[in-house]
Amino acid sequence: MIFIVVKFSIRPDRAEEWLTLVDEFTQATRAEPGNLFFDWARSVDDPNTFVLTEGFASQEAGSEHVNSEHFKTAMSWIPDVITKTPDIINTEVPGEGWSKMGELAPRG
Repeated sequence: MIFIVVKFSIRPDRAEEWLTLVDEFTQATRAEPGNLFFDWARSVDDPNTFVLTEGFASQEAGSEHVNSEHFKTAMSWIPDVITKTPDIINTEVPGEGWSKMGELAPRG
């Protein structure tokens, strides 16, 4: 699995609308055959920072993603909304998605 985490610093005047701005990109990516997950989170320390966690089934799926029209479209307008180049972690990990945490489970 290809595991990617990207940290976006968004202009303060655009941060409240960020999730709406990326919704079409998010939905199109989630519909890709090789996408395992594509989830946004907002930083609790900095409301202008959003973290994207992505998983793709293979290198090929990741390559198809970055060559898709929706990726290219997003890359064309996102530079107008960010304050700096995003930080990224991109690595290959064993497995096919999320595993269960062994140290914690609901009581019951």
